[in-house]
Amino acid sequence: MKKNGPWTIKSSNTKYQNAWIEVTEDKVIQPNGDAGIFGTVKMVPGISVLPIDKQGNVYLTKEFRYVLQKESLEVVSGGIEPNEEPIAACRRELKEELGISAKNIVDLGVTNPFTSAILSPAYLFLAQDLTFGHALPDVTEIIEMVKLPFEEAIKKVLDSEIHHGPSGLLLLKAYHHFLNHQNL
Repeated sequence: MKKNGPWTIKSSNTKYQNAWIEVTEDKVIQPNGDAGIFGTVKMVPGISVLPIDKQGNVYLTKEFRYVLQKESLEVVSGGIEPNEEPIAACRRELKEELGISAKNIVDLGVTNPFTSAILSPAYLFLAQDLTFGHALPDVTEIIEMVKLPFEEAIKKVLDSEIHHGPSGLLLLKAYHHFLNHQNL
């Protein structure tokens, strides 16, 4: 048996696993002493990066999301490969998805968007001093680059037109960053 805060894990059983996710069912003793089960999903850690140019435009992705059954407007996001540092994944995904390189990367922290049953940390970055080239998306990705004024992207978060959690949080953190630093 193993303690996890006020929970006791009696046993764990992996129910499903692929390269991106692992679904586990734990037999537990709940904080109130009753027996129970707790299901968790572990996802590959990821990054989200917001490229912004000197004129105050941001570059987002528009991509069909299978689980949503529709397109989603998001910041550049992707998984961190084994033994890859988050900043390296940030640079790789930025280049792959939009063909952008950045001289300046600002670390804006990490988020865990699904804390009740899913472990999926996303590291958040701001990219500045941009150079544009050719994108090299994965074969499963059909990505459209969307250029918007920063303020318009913030409005889209507030109006729920941008509803990807890490994207919304990153845009708001970037807004706060610029309020404190007074420059793009």
